[in-house]
Amino acid sequence: MSASRRAALLSMMVGAFAIGSTEYASVGVLPEIAEDFGVSLSRAGLVVSGYALGVSFGSPVLAALTGGLSRRTLMLAVMALFVVANAAAAASASYEALIVARVISALPHGVFFGVGAAIAASFVPEDRRVSAVAIVFGGLTAAVAAGAPIATVIGQRFGWPTTYWFVAAIGLVSLIAMAATLPRKIDVAPAGSLAEQARALGSGRLLIAFGMNFCAWGGAFVAFAYLPSILAEITGFGPGGVAWMLALYGASVVVGNVLGGRVSDRRLVSTLALMLGAQALALLVFTFTAPSTIGAVLTLGALGALMFCNVPGLALYVVRLALRHRPGSVDLASTLNVSAANAGIAVGAIIGGLVADSALGLGATPWVGALMVAVGLLLTVWSGWLDRRDEASCPGGRS
Repeated sequence: MSASRRAALLSMMVGAFAIGSTEYASVGVLPEIAEDFGVSLSRAGLVVSGYALGVSFGSPVLAALTGGLSRRTLMLAVMALFVVANAAAAASASYEALIVARVISALPHGVFFGVGAAIAASFVPEDRRVSAVAIVFGGLTAAVAAGAPIATVIGQRFGWPTTYWFVAAIGLVSLIAMAATLPRKIDVAPAGSLAEQARALGSGRLLIAFGMNFCAWGGAFVAFAYLPSILAEITGFGPGGVAWMLALYGASVVVGNVLGGRVSDRRLVSTLALMLGAQALALLVFTFTAPSTIGAVLTLGALGALMFCNVPGLALYVVRLALRHRPGSVDLASTLNVSAANAGIAVGAIIGGLVADSALGLGATPWVGALMVAVGLLLTVWSGWLDRRDEASCPGGRS
């Protein structure tokens, strides 16, 4: 790979870092947002769920509407929108203005990662495409491990608006770098239309896979969206301790992402079922270990790894199913899989807020999340059974 193309990949990685940071850092400053605007913690949680809904429903529409733009122009446009929207979030004078800014800042998410992955793949020969795409997505993993904890500490120390100024500044760096490094001509197919996206939604097998992703992420965020409050109110950590625990969580996410990519190549569905079962169990255990400092540390380490461990496998599984059932919509199926995950995040955060405000209380969010992940496990087992049935009727098939 030439130095210029590697520089372009790195500039997109910085953008991925900014986008990942703004998605996850909001979790760390929810208590500050709630206090500043005088709203309940569950209502403040709309800062997280509103962003996720913006990704789920806005990104596919934005991708279709901008299909006529060159890929370079589109990447620069969505990053510019990201910078402006996060600056608007930081400058919000009301809770309602913050929610609107968060939803707008979510629109570039799916487009950036979908188009960025396609651009990265176009830079290298076919046998090196996974590693090229991994460079871009490495920014997302780094955001969970480092960006979100750093942004949380900044927001807790200097006020929650500085969290969004921080990610806007990183986004601006990425925008300038991409403008300088992305080639003017990029050999990537344009985005599909809304009608083409609807065809991918017409596959029952893909809908089951989307449901697996929806439940895996949704179940995790029933508790994760309110993790700082759990750590402060139930475990007893101060602001500094909460930031360190989020950093631990992020570090375990990196480990889980690497391990998940290595163990998911063989017996994919069985491995996914094992991961989801372990995730549900870890959430259930966290219900009982949250009041203990040592127990919370150990359980969160496992939860972070399990939260991202299934990401590579679920992505690969959707591609395999799309190749069999919707061969003309593989890229769109992958984009919709991201939307399903973010819809799960939105619903999970809403459920977590309702649980926290109910008689069950904040401490019940982990076991409620475990129930949601368990539904994803059932869908995985069902999908695996359908795979075996298809292979029995067509011995040469593969899913």
